[in-house]
Amino acid sequence: MLNTTIQIRIDTKTKKQAQKKFQAMGLDLSAGMKLILQQAVADRHLSFAPTTLKNGKLRHWQLYKKEIALAKKHGKRYSSVDELMWDLNAE
Repeated sequence: MLNTTIQIRIDTKTKKQAQKKFQAMGLDLSAGMKLILQQAVADRHLSFAPTTLKNGKLRHWQLYKKEIALAKKHGKRYSSVDELMWDLNAE
């Protein structure tokens, strides 16, 4: 049952750009935002990595560097797609 309203304040340029992107996917702005919220709840995380540029640099670069280092140190590696698929199906 849809019985709650959410209001957000955002600049006009961003709103219009978002409307165009969602319209290209066959959605209006409200449906697009519902989809993003529902996906975040279902996945328990955002389906994208939030980034912002400050002085031409990615603000969250230190966090990304840490995640990349952890993945390289502890992540699984596969020599072929078949090996990856076998591992995925084994779990």
